[in-house]
Amino acid sequence: MSGDRLPRWLHPGAWWAWALGLAAAASRTTNPLILLLIIGAAAVVVQSRRPAAPWARSFSFFVRLGIIVIVVRVLVQVLFSTSIGTTVLVTLPGLTLPDWLAGVRLGGPVTLESLLLALYDGLRLATILICIGSANALASPTRLLKSVPAALYELGVSVVVALTFTPQLVSDVERVRTTRRLRGRPTSGPRAIAGSALPVLEGALERSVSLAAAMDSRGYGRRGAVSAARRRTTAVFLLGGLVAACIGVYGLVSAGSPALLGLPMLALGVLSAVISMVAASRAAVRTRYRPDPWSLAEWVVTGAGVATAGLLAGGSWLGVPGLDAPIDPPGWPTLPLIAVLATLVAATPALTAPPLPLTARPLPPDTRSARTRLPEAVA
Repeated sequence: MSGDRLPRWLHPGAWWAWALGLAAAASRTTNPLILLLIIGAAAVVVQSRRPAAPWARSFSFFVRLGIIVIVVRVLVQVLFSTSIGTTVLVTLPGLTLPDWLAGVRLGGPVTLESLLLALYDGLRLATILICIGSANALASPTRLLKSVPAALYELGVSVVVALTFTPQLVSDVERVRTTRRLRGRPTSGPRAIAGSALPVLEGALERSVSLAAAMDSRGYGRRGAVSAARRRTTAVFLLGGLVAACIGVYGLVSAGSPALLGLPMLALGVLSAVISMVAASRAAVRTRYRPDPWSLAEWVVTGAGVATAGLLAGGSWLGVPGLDAPIDPPGWPTLPLIAVLATLVAATPALTAPPLPLTARPLPPDTRSARTRLPEAVA
């Protein structure tokens, strides 16, 4: 383990496996205390292992997005969804809808049970989004693309480009706001948004043209000599394996699913996908420069995410009380011991992940504030 404590980049696949484990754990509970603990564990790991890179600033964006999701979910429940329970808080002016719109309403009584149901559902979805945001803030998109198997390289490029949209958008917005502030222009309000839209769009178009030129110069899409029958067979096995794996994941995270729909289907899908990727990799003409290692630290971080999901999934399967918050009748949620243990395990990458390289570490607060003040003083 001593070699893993040397400053280096952790494999991006380990960060994504950890984050997906936290998201799977959040999907198994509606207890707000557990969901807040999962968010806290993700925030602790991001704060301790987030590099000084533009794409690492996306965590706060996902937190704000989660808050918006909660607000929208509560508003939809208040305005349109049918109320449950008997504890009426307020009665809104409503409209009578036809019979074919049963289950939908406009206005009417708003009950405490309905608000709690919407709040807990929105908080669960927000927690899943924040877990995905933590992976965006910790894993470098370019290193993630470099680690994609050769058989999935084209698909990996598309996914990584899509994942970099949010971090790059946040970086462009911050850059434009900083420029406008240094020039004495407003940074908030409708005029600031209108003035910032064009530079952000221009930066996106410039990056897309540069990306296309770089892909073309590197021979993107070049394939080896493989027969058409072999390509079709490999594609069928790969597609079938991915579909089976998705069904298996759904069976694991969905409460009440048949037993054969979970782990057996996931194992079958992974096995089929691995065999097809090994066969398809022989047709890919691609080399890697300094591939990221997968050592003990990666296994420990991945194991933390898997253990977190396994603890809460096992608790849900065994019917541990407290994983679902009481709604009807309303009550204060309890915090089961298995949930506390799961969140403690989820926060262990803050200690077990290797330190960042010196060039990737954030500046100290004093240095960062001095660098921020320097352009303003010069201006």
